[in-house]
Amino acid sequence: MVYVIDFGSQYSHLIGRRVRALGVEATLLPFTAPLSQLKNAKAIILSGGPSSAYAVGAPSYSKQIFTLGIPVLGVCYGMQLMAQQLGGKVERGKKGEYGPAILKTVRSSRLFVKVPKQSHVWMSHGDIVTKLSAGFSLIAKTNNSPDAAMANEKKKLYGIQFHPEVEHTDYGTMILKNFLFTIAKCEKDWNISGKAEEKVAQIKKTVGDAQVVAAVSGGVDSTVTAALISRAIGSQLTAIFVNHGLARKNEPTEVRAILSQLGCRVRYVNAKKQFLSKLRGVTFGEQKRKIIGGEFIKTFDRAVKQMKSRPTFLAQGTIYSDVIESAAASSGKTARVIKSHHNVGGLPKHLKWKLIEPLRDLYKDEVRELGEALGLPRALVWRQPFPGPGLAIRVAGEVTPEKLRIVRDADQIVRDEIQRIKKEDEFYHYFAQVLSQKTVGLTGDERAYAYPVVVRIITSSDIMTAEWARLPHEFLARLSWRITNEVKGVTRVLYDITSKPPATTEWE
Repeated sequence: MVYVIDFGSQYSHLIGRRVRALGVEATLLPFTAPLSQLKNAKAIILSGGPSSAYAVGAPSYSKQIFTLGIPVLGVCYGMQLMAQQLGGKVERGKKGEYGPAILKTVRSSRLFVKVPKQSHVWMSHGDIVTKLSAGFSLIAKTNNSPDAAMANEKKKLYGIQFHPEVEHTDYGTMILKNFLFTIAKCEKDWNISGKAEEKVAQIKKTVGDAQVVAAVSGGVDSTVTAALISRAIGSQLTAIFVNHGLARKNEPTEVRAILSQLGCRVRYVNAKKQFLSKLRGVTFGEQKRKIIGGEFIKTFDRAVKQMKSRPTFLAQGTIYSDVIESAAASSGKTARVIKSHHNVGGLPKHLKWKLIEPLRDLYKDEVRELGEALGLPRALVWRQPFPGPGLAIRVAGEVTPEKLRIVRDADQIVRDEIQRIKKEDEFYHYFAQVLSQKTVGLTGDERAYAYPVVVRIITSSDIMTAEWARLPHEFLARLSWRITNEVKGVTRVLYDITSKPPATTEWE
């Protein structure tokens, strides 16, 4: 078992995901967890975090962790905390280092076996280690971080200022492999198929003979959740699909067809007018999310009251990235909220349901693997991700029927064109976004004020980090031509070339 001690980084869970992707079981623990929980650890990784190690009240951990004889890897804040606690010194750097940097190794180390002397890494810090602890050697540096990596080879203690868990670090996976297998001698003991049976058993034990109602949107997460719970308890599950009027083109029909294949009871609720009415005049994305989340709960509550038997549990397709971006998983309250998710944070106190979220510890790629392990059709499992609030957050500013029509039609064209060039499996996400500010254009020989549409196409393995897709100009030109010619009310198309970070996947 590898334990990742969470100091509030947005990437803490991603470290665990990378470890699991290498076949080793990993568990995230808050920095408040007692030392006794680490007794069976094969290795320990200290995560990054937004605090300064030298600040009063900064998150910390018992320095006895470094005397257990267990290999420890400190990442970013984790490195700084290690240095601070073992007699080194951490100070504010003259300038921050955020984004790509060139790492130069200066001494051989088991951590950097098969890593070139010079490689690209991803940095995200303002503090630096200015004095190494006794017994440590400098093993790498960057232009802005003279001590970018340190090692005490004898005690198997290592610190790196950069993030090996993100895709932007060229040899991050190799560094983790070196730490896990060469240094810590871990064994491969993690696979998603075994996890499926484990989760089925957990659901049976948790639910017993109670009734469960599932909030199913037709997306990957909620559908896999329904399939998993259905396998565990069968007819005790009722899947409720709420048509909030914010779905993609033709999606309500497609969703109902998918749900009919799961073999569980399905209830359909048409709530389009209700949701659009509540969103009238609302322009801020966070407020939209909260309104939609609240209306979902109300709608489910009404639908459930019409059922013959009252359910005890509400199942949701919450996954790791939802939790991280809402900062709901950081027990030390050190994570920063990026955006709230309507399915994160629990239920209102007046509702008596208990939450069951079987995917809460899995990332999107793991959820897809789980779906395939459950025997779901590949077309369903690899369905394009779609946020719970739907097109409300792909419409900048106020949500109106006109904007919804524009974004639906434009989005369908994007999907059609991706399918035409047979790239559905190559990109993680591809969709259209309509902006709120009209711009001038030409329709025939007349000036026209119309909405700009933004196309976003990204590549990613886990959505914690993402890169914009480098597409041929001819393809982008065809997209622009089709959208401006076939979608009424659009005279301008833009292509989003921003990575994550600094951007998020969605605009709102």
